Amino acid sequence: MKNSIKKSIVLITLAAFVAGCSSTTVIHSKPEGAKVYLDSVYVGKTPYKHSDMKLVGATTPLELKLAGYQTFETHLSKDEKIDVGAIVGGCFFLFPFLWTMQYEPEHTYELVPAITNR
Repeated sequence: MKNSIKKSIVLITLAAFVAGCSSTTVIHSKPEGAKVYLDSVYVGKTPYKHSDMKLVGATTPLELKLAGYQTFETHLSKDEKIDVGAIVGGCFFLFPFLWTMQYEPEHTYELVPAITNR
């Protein structure tokens, strides 16, 4: 019985650390409905909820494409918001310090209409 309780505690602790290491943001475009490409791979349309477990300072190329608008290119950077939970966890274990930054909860990008020659 005690052994199974210890295993449960260890599993719950590990699950909390893994969940705390991820960061989520919602990508919006004006107008909505743009195709979202992360690392040149199509992942969905705006609004798009993105989560990952990348380390502090990691960047991910982001492209938004919508018919009649210029392709919008930028990067998501994992250095926008401090994760207090990871800092506190880092005081007890060293590895959570690698996830001390998160994304802002939302990103909104305004698309520019394409120039057409008439």
